[in-house]
Amino acid sequence: MSALGSVGALIGDWRDLLAWPWWLAALPLPWLARWLLPPARDGSAALKVPFGARLDAVAAAGGRGLRGGGPGWLLWLAWALLCVAAARPQQLGEPIRPPQVGRGMMLVLDLSGSMSELDMTLGRRTVDRLTAAKAVLADFLDRRVGDRVGLVVFGNRAYVLAPLTLDRDTVRDQLGNSQVGLAGQETAIGEAIGLAVRRLRQLPERERVAILLTDGANTPGTPDPMRAAQIAHDEGVRVHTIAFGGDGGGMTLFGVRLPVPGGGAEVDEPALRRIADQTGGRFFRARDTSELAGIYAAIDRLEPVKREGKAVRPRIERYPLPLAGAMVLALLAFLWPRRRPA
Repeated sequence: MSALGSVGALIGDWRDLLAWPWWLAALPLPWLARWLLPPARDGSAALKVPFGARLDAVAAAGGRGLRGGGPGWLLWLAWALLCVAAARPQQLGEPIRPPQVGRGMMLVLDLSGSMSELDMTLGRRTVDRLTAAKAVLADFLDRRVGDRVGLVVFGNRAYVLAPLTLDRDTVRDQLGNSQVGLAGQETAIGEAIGLAVRRLRQLPERERVAILLTDGANTPGTPDPMRAAQIAHDEGVRVHTIAFGGDGGGMTLFGVRLPVPGGGAEVDEPALRRIADQTGGRFFRARDTSELAGIYAAIDRLEPVKREGKAVRPRIERYPLPLAGAMVLALLAFLWPRRRPA
């Protein structure tokens, strides 16, 4: 078995070096023709050419083989190089890995007034909900190498802050510049989902993902979120929904929390759960920053990035080198009689 394995490895090495190695079997053809074929005899008149003597000398020298003088050895070497060129010698180039290909992912972020509530903790300091969401989203973006990521923000209306792009730094910059109230004080969840779906249509169906983060309920008079979820389902877009927000740590009066102006209603968990279920996504509830980070880590596992494929090594053709060498040697053999003394 070891001997067969060695032979197989040797054949594999030859296959890596030569595309058509069987052409090497033509190497002994001139010798076989010399010894097996009878010399041609013809008594008819021959056509005389000015350089006929030189051709006769080349042919005679070639017939003497490697042991004879003259240009015969050049002809044999030219034939050998010609056979090598016909076998198509190749060289393996440097390994090339195909680029990473991931999902098309729209981040849909609530910028309504309630996102300014100071009920989150980040680095031992109390921050508003939007600041906490930004920090977690920025870390999530760092792990999505190969994804096309876009950013939709919504309030009274929904807007695209960053279209789908592989440039995650641009998305991170737009995320950092977003502010509460930038899109209005209300919560148009249905319109935000519809806008994300329209932007994801350009991608293959199995790569379309939207992640919706909100701390409120859909504002009356805006597009119905369930209708938008049905459209997302029809378009093959999975929508993961995150209900975000604590118990409220903002302004209080005698221990009673005051509503934030323009903050809207409490988060509508049942509606967000239905949206996720209808589109094939997952519903999550986050009451603090650590829970939100864990949710985005879970989504990272649910929507894995396709890693680099197997490295390939391109084959570089090298047959021009022996082919050129064969032509040069044949030309030298043809010109050899001119250099011989008279």
